[in-house]
Amino acid sequence: MTSLINALQQLRAERGRAQTQVEKLDQAILAIESLNGSAGARRAGSRVISADARRKMSLAQKARRQRERGNGGSSARKPLSIAARKKIASAQRARWAKFRAQQKAA
Repeated sequence: MTSLINALQQLRAERGRAQTQVEKLDQAILAIESLNGSAGARRAGSRVISADARRKMSLAQKARRQRERGNGGSSARKPLSIAARKKIASAQRARWAKFRAQQKAA
């Protein structure tokens, strides 16, 4: 009977040591995950992008913006010539004149 009691005490002591070891391992894992930003520490659905990939994306976006602006200009459109502005203005005046004439007739 005493041998069973001794065996039980030894098993409980071993379980306590193992449990302490597991807790220490869990703490170490959590510490490393928080530093690394691995899957356990981040939200579901988010993705991790490396610094190199972020840099490439940034350079590609800057190149797209540069192409849209042209050679460093701030506007994406070319300025209109004076003749083109006069044509647009006269066409708009004609449209308004037609509109007013329709309003008078009605």
